[in-house]
Amino acid sequence: MVLLLKTADLQIAIADLKKQFGPQSDSPDFFENDLLVLDFSQSVSLTSDKHLVELVQTLDNCRLKPVAFRGANAEFANVLKTLGLMEAGNEPLRGKQGAKPKAPAAPVEKPREVIREVPAPAALVIDKPLRSGQKVYARGTDLVVLSMVNQGAEVVADGNIHVYAPLRGKAMAGASGNTSARIFSLCLDPELISIAGVYRTSENPFAAHVKGKAAQVYLSNDGQEKLIFEALIP
Repeated sequence: MVLLLKTADLQIAIADLKKQFGPQSDSPDFFENDLLVLDFSQSVSLTSDKHLVELVQTLDNCRLKPVAFRGANAEFANVLKTLGLMEAGNEPLRGKQGAKPKAPAAPVEKPREVIREVPAPAALVIDKPLRSGQKVYARGTDLVVLSMVNQGAEVVADGNIHVYAPLRGKAMAGASGNTSARIFSLCLDPELISIAGVYRTSENPFAAHVKGKAAQVYLSNDGQEKLIFEALIP
């Protein structure tokens, strides 16, 4: 999982974590010692490392295990390393721009080659209702749920999440940082919704045109990474 820090005041992030997932919150067991990467790439205005230790301790109290960081300045990096975190490199480029394949000097007759395509991991399909306290994680793939996700249940996927029934628990897509992941439901009414670490809870009421309706959720592509809620049926 990736925690993208956008605020210049770490105390705000700490207070929010305690309120949502701390020992005294309504969801103290939301995480199960999941590994976490701290991303400071969008918090360039941070100037003090005063609350870094408290942030790491708060994550530990929320049953999250920060193991790496990225996007931190040199001062922050030194502090985080002393806390046992390692520095994660930038994501590799998907391909070189401007590279053009060289044309052969002359047509050459070659034997036909048969290339076997390796299929992507099949989606994890759940066909039974998920009760409070149950958690399903589709590692490295999509998650398809054919029945209700009740309050207190959790569905997590590194890819997309499809719920062909009411979604009333917690749903986290793109858990490993995939910002292109989406969440679909025939009846969207979750306790918490999250994509690539950007989340929103039911404490902030959902709009009437999507609450309890067939809808999808995805991240905006304007660089602000806001959650977009869109009805599937106008």
